[in-house]
Amino acid sequence: MVTYTMTSSLYFITFGMGASPFTNIEAVKVFCQNMCVSILLNYFYIFSFFGSCLVFAGQLEQNRYHSIFCCKIPSAEYLDRKPVWFQTVMSDGHQQTSHHETNPYQHHFIQHFLREHYNEWITNIYVKPFVVILYLIYASFSFMGCLQISDGANIINLLASDSPSVSYAMVQRKYFSNYSPVIGFYVYEPLEYWNSSVQQDLRRLCSGFTAVSWVEQYYQFLKVSNISANNKSDFISVLQSSFLKKPEFQHFRNDIIFSKAGDENSIIASRLYLVARTSRDKQKEVMEVLEKLRPLSLSKSIRFIVFNPSFVFMDHYSLSVTVPVLIAGFGVLLVLILTFFLVIHPLGNFWLILSVTSIELGVLGLMTLWNIDMDCIAILCLIYTLNFAIDHCAPLLYTFVLATEHTRTQCIKSSLQEHGTAILQNVTSFLIGLVPLLFVPSNLTFTLFKCLLLTGGCTLLHCFVILPVFLTFFPPSKKHHKKKKRAKRKEREEIECIEIQENPDHVTTV
Repeated sequence: MVTYTMTSSLYFITFGMGASPFTNIEAVKVFCQNMCVSILLNYFYIFSFFGSCLVFAGQLEQNRYHSIFCCKIPSAEYLDRKPVWFQTVMSDGHQQTSHHETNPYQHHFIQHFLREHYNEWITNIYVKPFVVILYLIYASFSFMGCLQISDGANIINLLASDSPSVSYAMVQRKYFSNYSPVIGFYVYEPLEYWNSSVQQDLRRLCSGFTAVSWVEQYYQFLKVSNISANNKSDFISVLQSSFLKKPEFQHFRNDIIFSKAGDENSIIASRLYLVARTSRDKQKEVMEVLEKLRPLSLSKSIRFIVFNPSFVFMDHYSLSVTVPVLIAGFGVLLVLILTFFLVIHPLGNFWLILSVTSIELGVLGLMTLWNIDMDCIAILCLIYTLNFAIDHCAPLLYTFVLATEHTRTQCIKSSLQEHGTAILQNVTSFLIGLVPLLFVPSNLTFTLFKCLLLTGGCTLLHCFVILPVFLTFFPPSKKHHKKKKRAKRKEREEIECIEIQENPDHVTTV
């Protein structure tokens, strides 16, 4: 249960960091909080109810009682005289010969393949250079992808893949991507629009944008009509009686909110629409526009708000790129601290940190190259990748570090033979379980599929290709095991010689 306790602790720590203030995405935080509660409940469930069931089932099996009916299993002679259905129901599933096998696990076909074929092939001296080249290619593409990480502010990723909104967004991106979304510019306090200084401030704020503004249209109308409106009463009177009455300007009625106090009308709020020209990287430029406009709304004399529905997602993911890096870094550090006092050889910790970091950065970089934005699903998968890599790499690495064979090659063969089958079965079943995600018409689900596929693939690549080769090049050295065995052999020979000399009746022949 020590292994299960370690695994649960690592999962709780990493998901606990996802639920901490380090995470600025509420969806990720809520998911990680639920995962922490689930891990705790599952841990106590395993140690209480499930553990009791295992003990009870073990006692039944040891005393040859049926696991379902809890009755004594008849003898083989008695079962042979009964129908087939009775034999199937009442048999315990054990053959007589199976009780005499010392280790039936050795006859598993995957175990046989690893022991007789794969271990010899992967440790071959002619295969190792190609594995090194493969890892350099893997590291290069991962590093290139990490330099191109983009945030997950794309609304398409949050919609069903066959929805009309996705079709609209794709057409808009293809043909009209040179323009930003229509930004609402809302003035939420009374202004002296007839004042020339206020007019200059509005023009300055709207500079650089293509504006759909009732203010500009009204100023042009006054200029063309040669009407003077330099005070409040004239400005509002002409606006209501002339400007908004004309058919070509009637659509501005909803953009102006009037308030009447006695016989005097005033404008208490109004709105404009702004559109900016952008390049291909539209989201980044829109974020820059937001960063410039929002401070101005607090510092300028004109109090306004800028808004577009897409700003919600841009705000949501504005800092999401840094979150997985922080969580991964703290996770690796905590793993090092947690396992430092539990592992005999410190190089086991060192290799585990290197392996987990390589897998994490590989998944992060390849995700970017696979056009996956850094949204909430991608961040959750990166948090899960940390635990998945530890679960599969740690047994292999610690078995290798603590092995006592003469050479590194023999140690890695022993490690693969002991844990390779379990790792391969676990990762294979994990990847097969991802297949149904392909048939869900959702971009978020497809993102989940791609991220988890990269997680399983990178972990499998490290456990069966990269680590078996690199561990034969670098420490820990196995020479001290040779010296210990030679010293023990020499000591044993000296003891035998002393016993021979002390026995006077012993006759030796040469």
